[in-house]
Amino acid sequence: MRPPANAPGSRHRRLSFGLAAAVVLADQLSKLWAVEVLAPIGSRPFLPGLLELQFTTNTGAAFSLFTGSTRLLGLVSLLVALAVAIWIAWPTRRGVSLSRTLALGFLLGGAIGNGLDRWRLGAVVDFLALVPISFPVFNLADVAINLAVLAFAIDLLQPEQHRDG
Repeated sequence: MRPPANAPGSRHRRLSFGLAAAVVLADQLSKLWAVEVLAPIGSRPFLPGLLELQFTTNTGAAFSLFTGSTRLLGLVSLLVALAVAIWIAWPTRRGVSLSRTLALGFLLGGAIGNGLDRWRLGAVVDFLALVPISFPVFNLADVAINLAVLAFAIDLLQPEQHRDG
């Protein structure tokens, strides 16, 4: 049974699921572009001195950990996405902060975005490279996951009275 639209937290649930959908859409469309347009040329400057568009794929996780474990990481992505979706949908009597709402949406969208790549392509498509520092190439799902970590940290630092229903 679905909670009524005006139930405590329903606005936050809609925002989390909507943000997740937007992240997945932006992530998958940008990766489609990277595969079709960027892959043939390899790389090109985007924001000179800051960001380069550089096509690559990753069969592992962040920083190429667990390289070659695509199916296992695909399963992890699926389990994370299911757990986060249940967390978002779970009825709550307490208020939920905006930062937690955003964190859950970013995390769900990022997990689904990279999970789709693992299941469909056997690797995650990455194409954003920071120029001034040596850092692994990443994608919009990775950005969303990092924004989720930041939003969770903000949520932990907020006093309880900043939560609403």
